[in-house]
Amino acid sequence: MSERATKVLTRDQAIAWREAQRAAKRTVVWTNGTFDLLHPGHVASLQMARDLGDALIVGLNSDRSVKAYKGPSRPIMNERERSAMLAALACVDAVFIFDEDTPSESLALLQLEIHCKGAEYAPPNGRPVPERAIVEGYGGRIEYLPLVPGLSTTELLRRIRASETSSE
Repeated sequence: MSERATKVLTRDQAIAWREAQRAAKRTVVWTNGTFDLLHPGHVASLQMARDLGDALIVGLNSDRSVKAYKGPSRPIMNERERSAMLAALACVDAVFIFDEDTPSESLALLQLEIHCKGAEYAPPNGRPVPERAIVEGYGGRIEYLPLVPGLSTTELLRRIRASETSSE
């Protein structure tokens, strides 16, 4: 089994991985998202998150949760493909696919020291963070990562569609 494959963890494997990190007194950072059509903005955010601690686990929305959040045409790549791409990145230590609409249950289960969100969630005017009470309740903290301007999956899809239209 390749190293990339062993980075994608089941629930039980994620719990065991977390316990090993805790026993080694390592600060574990969590960030989560869809990561559909991985782009340089994603990579920059993941690298920034990893720099905040000793290990980075990425919570990946399942195909079902992506469809519920973004609509029936998403994700573009399935969870197996998206998790393989994340696992191939050196800055990612583990990937955990979660099926809930928010990462709250996963965060309550794993109780990671740092939970990273994008700057669009930053106070005072940011979007609500539904999992805030859970993270703060077990003593974790939330860090806000700056966004890379002009880089998003939505923008990438727009550019792809525009190039297809112009080439026809």
